[in-house]
Amino acid sequence: MNCYDEEALGKFRFSGRILRETREEMKRFVKEGMSVIDVCEKAEELIRKKGGKPAFPCNVSINDVAAHYTSPPEDKSVIPEESLVKVDIGAHVDGYVTDTAVTVCFNREYEDMVSTAEKAVKKAIECVHADISASNLGGVIEKTIKSHGFKPISNLCGHGVGRYLVHSGISLPNVSQISLTKLKMGGVYAIEPFVTVHDAAGRVEDGESVTIYRFVKPRSLKSEYAKKMLAYIQENIRTLPFAERWLLGVTPKEHHEEAFKELLTSKSLTYYPIFVEVSRKVVAQAEHTVLVTRDSCEVLT
Repeated sequence: MNCYDEEALGKFRFSGRILRETREEMKRFVKEGMSVIDVCEKAEELIRKKGGKPAFPCNVSINDVAAHYTSPPEDKSVIPEESLVKVDIGAHVDGYVTDTAVTVCFNREYEDMVSTAEKAVKKAIECVHADISASNLGGVIEKTIKSHGFKPISNLCGHGVGRYLVHSGISLPNVSQISLTKLKMGGVYAIEPFVTVHDAAGRVEDGESVTIYRFVKPRSLKSEYAKKMLAYIQENIRTLPFAERWLLGVTPKEHHEEAFKELLTSKSLTYYPIFVEVSRKVVAQAEHTVLVTRDSCEVLT
């Protein structure tokens, strides 16, 4: 039985096509010395121009930062020379989310690691079919990565996606581990291997900075500006992750900081810390979203 009707599948496919085109354009767009905020805003602008909306802020995670960095307002950071840059983007059409990522490599030393991430996601896709276990899929990814002399990040996973859901609650490990999860026919999943060097810890931990947030539930707020900001989030972003810079202009500039701070202290919002490789070794990533069929899958991105 399919999880979605044809109208919903059409929106998933449209979302995936938008992301595929955006990803390929971003591969050519990213350059050393470029402002990170320009990368983020370019990707998000392309998604909108092509008929979708960002499902989460464009992640630009550099070197040992594995995931969850997007530019805060007035970000001054730039793409370093000889760096490894992971561009992770999501789009939705009427809430139907797809997710993809590519690693742009400016250091020849890590080209094999980047290609290994791509090979791992390709090999996993070749193995996908209805009722395959997440454990088996993780084993395929792990074996592929290790066979090329690299190490998977053991505590980062792929995930199911859904309507207004970037993470549907289903995790797809990138290593072989005990899991009762099976991929369902008609289900939509993001497969995303993270790869590091063989002598790295092969795990991530929370970094100090936070740049991505998500609405949790309405709380009692004192400030009219905080109430206005929360109403904007609920109406325009809903349950999807967002960047603080998306809220600029919602309230008068002089009240933005206090309103946003009140949303955080009231716990109307939750947040996602950046993920950093424990031994501070570089990380590469590749990702596609797939629709599972009985005997294989359809790559949406």
